[in-house]
Formats: sequence, C-alpha cells, structure tokens
Amino acid sequence: MVDIVTRLGLKWPILQAPMAGVSTPEMAAAVSNAGGLGALGLGAAGVAGARDMLRATRALTDKPVNANVFCHVPATRDAAREAKLIEALRPTFAKFGAEPPDALDEIYRSFVQDRAMMDMLMQERPGVVSLHFGLPDAGWITELQSAGNLVFASATSVAEGRACVAAGVDAVVAQGIEAGGHRGVFDPAAADAQMSTLPLVADLHAALEVPVIAAGGLMDGKDVAQALASGAVAAQLGTAFIDADETAADKAYREALRATAAQPTVMTRAISGRAARCLSNRFVALGAALGPVNAPDYPVTYDVGKALNAAAKAAGETGYGAQWAGSGVTRARSGSAGQILQEIGSEFDAAQSGGAP
Repeated sequence: MVDIVTRLGLKWPILQAPMAGVSTPEMAAAVSNAGGLGALGLGAAGVAGARDMLRATRALTDKPVNANVFCHVPATRDAAREAKLIEALRPTFAKFGAEPPDALDEIYRSFVQDRAMMDMLMQERPGVVSLHFGLPDAGWITELQSAGNLVFASATSVAEGRACVAAGVDAVVAQGIEAGGHRGVFDPAAADAQMSTLPLVADLHAALEVPVIAAGGLMDGKDVAQALASGAVAAQLGTAFIDADETAADKAYREALRATAAQPTVMTRAISGRAARCLSNRFVALGAALGPVNAPDYPVTYDVGKALNAAAKAAGETGYGAQWAGSGVTRARSGSAGQILQEIGSEFDAAQSGGAP
C-alpha cells in the first residue's frame, strides 16, 4: 500500500479539493507550498486551458499538485429532451430580457474519450491525477503511474471503490453525501445510497487494500482527525477553501457563502443535469418549481444552465450561479489559501495531541 502522505511530501494529511471553476493555479500552489496538496479542477478546461493552468501552477511551486478530470459517460443526445428544457426555461430567460439558446452543446469532453488530455497529463506530470464520475481505461491509469503520477479516484459506495481498485488506482477518495459540488456516482440513473463521509470511509477502509481519502463536510482540523480515526489516511476539503483570496469565486458567490438565508445546502439536478450540492439560490428554487423535468444528459443541461446564469448576471441578478458548497459551509474560512491550510493543520495537530490549537 502506497504511503501517499510520505510520497507526496505533505506536512499534514490535508488535500484541497479540485473544485472546477473555483480552483486556480495560485490557490493550488499556495496549498502545496504550505504543506498540503493543492489541486486544479481541469474537467471543464479543455486541453490547452488545462495545460496553461498546470504550467502556471508549476511556475509557483515545485511540489506535487492534483490534476482532476471528469470521467462521466459521454452524453447521449436527445433533441426532443433538449428542446423541452429550453422551452421550460424560456419564461425565466424572458424575465431578464433574454432568449435561451436555440440549441444545446456537449460543452466539454469526458476524459474517457479525450486522448489529447491524457497525452498532456503525461507530458506535464502534475504528481497526482484524480478521477471523478468514473474511470478511464485501466491502461491509461497504468500509463499515468508510469510517468510518475499517483492516481486517485472518487467513490460514493463500496462497489465503486472496488471498481477503482480493480482499475489499479493508488487511492480511493470516499465522497460522502455532505460534499459540495457534483456527486461522483458512476451511474447517475442508479440509486444512490447517499452515505455520510465517515461511515463510507470506514466501509471502504474495511473492504479495500488501498489508502482511503475522506471527502465531504470536513472543515477543520478536528474533522480531519476524525476522518483518520475512521480509517482514512488523509482528508480532502473543498468548501473550507472556497472563500480563500486566491479562488475564482466571484463576489456574489462569496456573499452567498456568508448569507444565512442560503443555508442549508441542498442537492439539485437543475443546474447541470447531475446531482450536486449547492447553496439554496434562485436556480435551486426554479428547479424545484419545474419539478422532475426529464433533463438532457450531463453536461448538455449545464450548457443552458450557464446561459441562464449569464443572462441573469447581465440583468443584475446573481442567484442563478453554480454556487456549489458542502454541508459545512457555515464554517467556511476567509484569508489566503496558505493561511487556511496552516490553520487547519494546526487544529489537526492539536486534535491529535489532545490539546488546544
């Protein structure tokens, strides 16, 4: 079993979650330089954009970073379903003096069919490549490892964890239901057991012979210590870093994080077509009002979701964004990413020693 904390040279067993759309090279480098593992969400970046982000990060740190990619099943297009969703959202676009798009696109490719992204990761060698929503060909995992990268994969159940191990990954990220952003379920049409983070960690630790990383609802050093006590070797925190100085979160997102009216976070499919934990904003309410619309496959639904957010923002309304956040959002922190990492690390040390930070 790989000792990932030692292999990555971490001061603390703390990983920053990738958070596509929020993470930046500056944040990833700051976290890695401060003793954790910084990360970049590259799933929606495209090959050129992902390369630029990795190289910008490498200019700021010589330590490993986690490059995260999406391994969802590519969308099956359905023109009728796509047209129905466009029409369902037309009245909301009209409120902002806008028209919805005439047609939708599959706005980014799944890593499972993107050999160009694979080749770029082989060249750039970030240190860690992590997989969300599923798995690529096992041969790709072996190739990434042969280039010096550790490979992590998300799992929301023991069955998914076993599939990750069978594919050859170095560690499994146990994504509990408390986690912000998209659920990492392999099959979004299947029943989701919605396991909490710590019980999922314990089950995966008992069932698998690879390290388990806890993710979901973890916000401070005490949470990290509890995750390790449940069988994890490290903890991955995302919402704890959203309000960091270096993230790409806009002013409205940051204000919503601090607004008590946005609590608690909720699961919604309305924004992207896949279940994701979000602040309770106007888009979430719209999705509830529309009911169980038979939305197109992810990420096709996300195309119209992004268009609606753009139209709303142009009219001064900021409640239609993908404001992903985990269940621990009331404990989100401000300040530099490096400072946040050090604070959590100090709390972890104190929890481990039984003292106060």
